[in-house]
Amino acid sequence: MTDWKRILEKVDDQRWLLPQDYKQGMLVPGLIFASEELLDVIGQDQAIEQIANVAFLPGIVRYSLAMPDIHWGYGFPIGGVAAMREDGGVISPGGVGFDINCGTRVLRTNLTEEEVRPHLEELLDQIFRDIPAGVGGHGLVRVGRADIDSVLVQGAQWALDQGYAWPEDIESIESHGALSGADPEKVSDKAKKRGSPQLGTLGSGNHFLEVQVIDEVYWPEAAAAMGVTGPGQVILFIHCGSRGLGHQVCQDYLDVMEVAAARYDIELPDKQLACAPISSEEGRDYFAAMTAAANFAFCNRQLITHWTRKVFERVLGRRAREDMGMHLVYDVAHNIAKMERHLVNGHEMNLCVHRKGATRAFPPGHHDIPARYQKIGQPVLVPGDMARYSYIAAGTKQAMSETWGSTCHGAGRVRSRNQTRRLLEGVDIARRMADQGISVRVQNRKLLAEEASEAYKDVALVIDVLHEAGIADKVCRMRPIGVVKG
Repeated sequence: MTDWKRILEKVDDQRWLLPQDYKQGMLVPGLIFASEELLDVIGQDQAIEQIANVAFLPGIVRYSLAMPDIHWGYGFPIGGVAAMREDGGVISPGGVGFDINCGTRVLRTNLTEEEVRPHLEELLDQIFRDIPAGVGGHGLVRVGRADIDSVLVQGAQWALDQGYAWPEDIESIESHGALSGADPEKVSDKAKKRGSPQLGTLGSGNHFLEVQVIDEVYWPEAAAAMGVTGPGQVILFIHCGSRGLGHQVCQDYLDVMEVAAARYDIELPDKQLACAPISSEEGRDYFAAMTAAANFAFCNRQLITHWTRKVFERVLGRRAREDMGMHLVYDVAHNIAKMERHLVNGHEMNLCVHRKGATRAFPPGHHDIPARYQKIGQPVLVPGDMARYSYIAAGTKQAMSETWGSTCHGAGRVRSRNQTRRLLEGVDIARRMADQGISVRVQNRKLLAEEASEAYKDVALVIDVLHEAGIADKVCRMRPIGVVKG
């Protein structure tokens, strides 16, 4: 195993530089945000090598960046951020990932743990019935060819038009839940067929819907702006993406990009970084399809929100808006490539920012965040593992100047699914969680081991690095009491 501490240059307690001369062909250095403790974990797989590989991509600006939740991924590391110049830069499906616009969403409520506990089992049972989880899955909404094309263009707005959203929901979604530039014609029929029955479904793996309780508030002013009143308050945390549609879009364009990279004489250290110039036909086509898949994911999370509100109304006998205050705090993507304006050497320019397992974290005063968050910065939603805790943070000016307005997206794995299953063979994870006061609903109990705490870094260590580095400010911490998984 590589001794990365002999190679990396320590900048300070939260930053490590991967020198540009580490590997011939790197166009920029790498910059890793991590404590020494986390660096020991990060160095156990090939994620740092992947940081170096990303630095080969034409048009990359400043650094190949890594958040403290970084781990090995397809081409790009998960937890990686890279920005490319629009002129001369490339776009890479590996820099977005297979689950396009996998993202997170938080709903606040007026409910307390004391009020919800007596009804928790019934709530979870009904959510599990109404919001399918697991591989495949068919949602309660059926869409035909014309409707799926509308979803791919309109995103969450389609859900609003169909009565599955509140008008104020749209204001609390990144880019208002509909990225511009989507073209359904660039999405294959196979992708549409995979996605059409899956609107309003969670999926499998690390996707979840959790009933959580506010555990600690660090920044009361920001918490109040988000509707967080204090310890004991119940919130809902949703994590899912574009389902089979996004996976198919990625697969379709990886094949295209392998050919394109050769055509444009782009030399890569790893074919999984297959890419094309942003301005090329292949680059434009992928961007249009990727954006469409992202809009599908925004709509998917909106439908999950709608059915969750309906479940709470049915079980608790109260109105979601007027009585329970089930308002959307925020919804943000963490597998995406977006065209954004950023300052580079004092000049504002267009960049294609790839965030793979990394969350946008725009600062106070930024025009792309809701008015009620202008003083505190964009909410950053950071799930941990299903048995410990999650966090809400806020974006900062430091993030905007140093990481293209980006921060971590979660805890990050430390063990593969196979490794974790072997480690926990014979352990009843559901029973262990029940002993902690956490109820769980899952399609396959044996797969719970893949998502156990042992599979993940301690998200508190991840958040502390970013907070101390100044690229995210902690707002509050939550603990789970009910978990629905695929």
